Amino acid sequence: MKTTRIRVACLLAALCWAGIMRPQSSPSPDAQAAPATPASKRLTIEVTGGDKNVVVESASVYVKFVEVKKIGKDKKYELNVKTNREGIAHIPDPPLGKVLIQIVADGWKTYGQYYEVTDPGATIKIHLDRPPKWY
Repeated sequence: MKTTRIRVACLLAALCWAGIMRPQSSPSPDAQAAPATPASKRLTIEVTGGDKNVVVESASVYVKFVEVKKIGKDKKYELNVKTNREGIAHIPDPPLGKVLIQIVADGWKTYGQYYEVTDPGATIKIHLDRPPKWY
């Protein structure tokens, strides 16, 4: 018990001495900001709908893909994002290869199709239709 307390005290003293536990300092005003990551690393999906090509906001965009492994089972991934007010959804670090893109939005017909993504900075434009009327 006494040795454990001594070890913990030594560990805390070492952390304080190394400066790990010091508070974060704000950057100086003359320091330049780090360059932002390029926007080319995200897949852009533009969703419009209807006869007048209105933007579809708050639509759920599902991106599904499979990571093929040489040994063992293939791993399935799914990403879910929503479109913004301009009807645009961004997928960060998109997978390359065959991708299933599904769109679900209130008042619009559900959409789903496979795409071959070769460029991570590509823009995919998707047009939704109104569902048929039930009388």
